[in-house]
Amino acid sequence: MTASAGNGRNEASGMHTPLVVSPQDWHAAHGRLLAMEKAHTRARDALAAQRRRMPWMAVEKAYVFEGPQGRASLAELFEGRSQLIAYRAFFEPGVFGWPDHACRGCSMVADQVAHLAHLNARDTTLVFLSRAPQGDIARLKQRMGWTMPWYTVLDDFDWDFGVGEWHGTNVFYRDGDRIFRTYFVNNRGDEQMGGTWNYLDITPLGRQESWEDSPEGYPQTPPYKWWNWNDAYVEGAAPDKRWVEVSDAGEAAFRK
Repeated sequence: MTASAGNGRNEASGMHTPLVVSPQDWHAAHGRLLAMEKAHTRARDALAAQRRRMPWMAVEKAYVFEGPQGRASLAELFEGRSQLIAYRAFFEPGVFGWPDHACRGCSMVADQVAHLAHLNARDTTLVFLSRAPQGDIARLKQRMGWTMPWYTVLDDFDWDFGVGEWHGTNVFYRDGDRIFRTYFVNNRGDEQMGGTWNYLDITPLGRQESWEDSPEGYPQTPPYKWWNWNDAYVEGAAPDKRWVEVSDAGEAAFRK
């Protein structure tokens, strides 16, 4: 393949495309970009480490939600786990798409949500919150194929936590009977949400893996070892010995 002398041009679209180069030049360019991408990854890890050291805010007010099984407190939304990620989705009268659809942007966020078993395995619960009645939420979930827990806001929760007039993701930690707000992101920050890793990176405990820079005493296990098929997690079970052997190679590559 011969390298172009200047930018290419896609005659069909009129786009000015990048150079067309030899395989050797392409790999060299990719190597330069990869170095920048690795630096970006390390910077993202460092930012997550600072997020785990952000001060907490005690939640002193009692909040009530409506779920499929009836009324529920904020503590009950945790489903017995220590961490709660709560996304405020716009689905209510007055929202574009009502009553057949939720907000298009919030619906795109919902479409990105990975299988919740992986978050649950890291002591973390994800819920969606809206002001729509439960009957409308159940109908919407069935139509769109969504399975995340989705509660109806009944009081000032959304206004108290920065999502009264916009979408946003709040993170909470439960220590016995006490609940703390630990993080909040909205606007374009919500674009990264949906994947297991990005969700865990905004929690106070993080991914809970041994390579992370976390405060002393935080729960941590070796990377890869806790991973499992979404239908095979068993609480308290030791990692599968065969998977440990396979993942050792992956852990070595992780350090590069």
